[in-house]
Amino acid sequence: MPPDDAHADAGTGRAPQAGSGIEDTLDLKLSDELLALFGEDTPASTPATAPSATSDLLDNPAEWRPVTTTAGVFQLVPVRLDRDLAVISRWMNDPAVATFWELAGDEAVTATHLRPQLDGDGRSVPCLGVLSGIPMSYWEIYRADLDPLARHYPARPHDTGIHLLIGGVNNRGRGVGTTLLRAVSDLVLDNRPLCARVVAEPDLRNTPSVSAFLSAGFRFSAEVELADKRAALMVRDRAHRAQL
Repeated sequence: MPPDDAHADAGTGRAPQAGSGIEDTLDLKLSDELLALFGEDTPASTPATAPSATSDLLDNPAEWRPVTTTAGVFQLVPVRLDRDLAVISRWMNDPAVATFWELAGDEAVTATHLRPQLDGDGRSVPCLGVLSGIPMSYWEIYRADLDPLARHYPARPHDTGIHLLIGGVNNRGRGVGTTLLRAVSDLVLDNRPLCARVVAEPDLRNTPSVSAFLSAGFRFSAEVELADKRAALMVRDRAHRAQL
């Protein structure tokens, strides 16, 4: 995210409802306390929450099954604020993440970012990425065609966007970001039959992130000027997924 995923894994994202988006990675070792908090009531192998009444806009990510990757078994688990806020806020305060996500601060800052998605109409679903039983990344799966991003490129119905940060230092620079980007874009295409493209918009300054998307089967489509950054529009096409 071989390119050096260190910066890609540090994250380059913002909430889709803010009209920008960024998807990358970081890495932080989770404390035993946080792992216990995550594990005491929800096995990592099962969805943490029931699908919401409006989650059909994204074909119910809570129901997407785990997948086996070269890095381990991976699953997207929809965020639950009472359980996950502390760890997500911790990741957001890593300097490498904060540079791009701009959500450093106390837990209220992260909560303000998450609540509009959790309480919204289902066009954006925040998730933890659980790898080999350990929550280690944060994802936002969103309807790019229903997002302000659509004003900046020729969007098609059901285009699906992804934002990513990886919250564990030991997963950086080892290709984990690239592996998970491919896995999650495959999950989108496998579970959203009407979606022909997965899109992302990393900051152009984050060249390791752009390289990671290229390594994961995305193509560079255009430079786009968003409200808070100049971004590289990256696209993974269903029609070409087997060729990349």
